[in-house]
Amino acid sequence: MDPIFSPPLHRQRHQFVIDFVKRNNPQKVADLGCSECSLLKKLKFHREIELLVGVDIDGAKVKRKMHGLAPISTDYLQPSYDQLRIELYQGSVTQKDVRLRGFDLVTSIELIEHLTLADVERFSEVLFGYMTPVAVIVSTPNSEFNPLLPGLAGFRHSDHKFEWTKAEFQSWALKVCLEYGYEVEFTGVGQAPPGQQERVGFCSQIGVFHRLGGRDGCNMLFGDDAEDAFSYTLLYSINYPSLRDNNILRRVLASEVLYWAEKLKRRWMEEKTGERDDTYTLSQTEGGVEECLRASERCMEMEEKQTAACGAEMNNLVDHCGRGVSEHLEEEDEEVFWTNSQGQQESCRVHRCVSVPLALLWSCCPKLSTLSGSLGNLRRILRDDPDVKLSQDGSAVLLQEQDLEEKDHDLEDSGYAEASQCSDSVEQEESWEANV
Repeated sequence: MDPIFSPPLHRQRHQFVIDFVKRNNPQKVADLGCSECSLLKKLKFHREIELLVGVDIDGAKVKRKMHGLAPISTDYLQPSYDQLRIELYQGSVTQKDVRLRGFDLVTSIELIEHLTLADVERFSEVLFGYMTPVAVIVSTPNSEFNPLLPGLAGFRHSDHKFEWTKAEFQSWALKVCLEYGYEVEFTGVGQAPPGQQERVGFCSQIGVFHRLGGRDGCNMLFGDDAEDAFSYTLLYSINYPSLRDNNILRRVLASEVLYWAEKLKRRWMEEKTGERDDTYTLSQTEGGVEECLRASERCMEMEEKQTAACGAEMNNLVDHCGRGVSEHLEEEDEEVFWTNSQGQQESCRVHRCVSVPLALLWSCCPKLSTLSGSLGNLRRILRDDPDVKLSQDGSAVLLQEQDLEEKDHDLEDSGYAEASQCSDSVEQEESWEANV
């Protein structure tokens, strides 16, 4: 059977939820009857959401698709300040669980018609009386539309216990509002043919509920006597990488520092004609590095707490391990010291190295200044990173002058485990709606 809705009806329902999220920016969202998590897979890209929860009574179905909610490679390679946690539970929507209380938005998409009328009463109490979300979106088939669906006899799915008319759905919704302190507006998706919309309504009717008093009205219901029920079974949970995690922030900053330090060092070396000069001063360079220096000098003027020693290094991109520029570069190995994360001093023997001032890197790379906030914060964070070698006073990054492999400008070597990528499979719809 050829589809009669474009886009398909299930996509229109999901898009209705997505549009609501875009307008209202909820931070905590739960989908009841999440099935194969297809709606959750779309909502996870809306990073105003900080907690995304799915609940379904069929744990096996959830487990088959839950790994499609895992972070993808770009989430690790380019983490943002946004925070997202995803949790999936097995449980009945007629049972209470304290972990589902106080959400900004709860959705129930084509779920209620799978419950018995007795369970509908318990569902209403749990959803509106116990969970008390700020907003609720409920969609259900409109039985008045069924005669327009070709080849349909009876209910749209063999598991449906009922299918309401517009009046029956509105009667239930208004009763819920009266009992639990909500208001509702009625709409839907799946338009009827021209001239019949007013008579039959939408194919899927939708009620959008808003708690009276909004979030304040919700918080008033949370008392010490609230039931702390834990009836759901946690199947899956994941925290997306975020720059609010200090470890991730440190790794991103270290990666950026090493990349830009190596880039400046190589640019300086490429500008040489192949002959070395023992007086490695920045005044000998041309082009981009001098421009970076001027920017860094302006930065230094604004950095009131910067020491004179650091200012001197700003005028000397390449120094021989912190020694005077007149020192012979052919000198034998010398020892470089640094402090590890345990506060213990370590050392290594190097032949020659390049000293790149942190102030220069901070001014040349906007991402470093944005993420670290200040030069002092950058220095403090890098002191704890084992991959970055700083000078003894912490004012410069030390790189080996020769045989230094190019640092890839990503986080693959920073200890991140690349997430498995799962295709975003289409949710299995109701048997009739598979072709709608």
